[in-house]
Parts: sequence; structure tokens; C-alpha cells
Amino acid sequence: MEAVANVLVGLVAVLHVYILVMEMFLWQKKPGMSFHGFDREMARATAAMAANQGLYNGFLAAGLVWGLIAADPTGFRAQVFFLSCVIVAGVYGAVTANIRILAAQALPGALALGAVLLAR
Repeated sequence: MEAVANVLVGLVAVLHVYILVMEMFLWQKKPGMSFHGFDREMARATAAMAANQGLYNGFLAAGLVWGLIAADPTGFRAQVFFLSCVIVAGVYGAVTANIRILAAQALPGALALGAVLLAR
């Protein structure tokens, strides 16, 4: 079960690196604009906000990677903390921005957290 948990945590980290790239570097380019369905004007107007969000997603990814490479108990605790942050951010985003964030962010985080706790 520990291997499954590690893979799921790694996938959530990769997801957040992907979001970082989309929001920080590709927001005003075609892939970034289609990411949220924005036109060029809206992408330009929201670019600074998106870059800030992307940075936070990078912090989540970094924390998850730290949790994967740190020895226990630190690694376990870091995974639980950062996966909990992913879930909270996903639920908040679903409530305030787009319900799809629940499935795209909170659900993978919850599955990974469940696996981490079961592997313990």
C-alpha cells in the first residue's frame, strides 16, 4: 500500500507542477487561455493573479515532494499536511470559482491522503 500511496502523492505533485506551468508561464498563450476558457483580454487582465495562484500550486508540489523524500515521521506528516492543503484549496476553488476543481484537485488529493493514511 505504501507504493500506491507514494505513486498517488507523486501524481498529485505532478498535477500541481502542471498547474504552476499553466498559470505562471502559459496563461496568456493558447494552452493557458483554453485551460480556463479565457479570451486574450481576460487572460491579460488576470495574468498577475494567475501567476500568484501558480506559485501557490508550486509550493504545494514542493511540499508533496518533500514529503516523499523526507524520512518518517517528517515525510508522513508533510504528506498529510500538504495533501490536506490540496483538498482544502480544491474545495474552496470548487465553491468560489468552478465546481470542476472538486474533481480535478480535491478528489486526487483525497485519494492520495486516504492511501497515505491506510499505508501507515
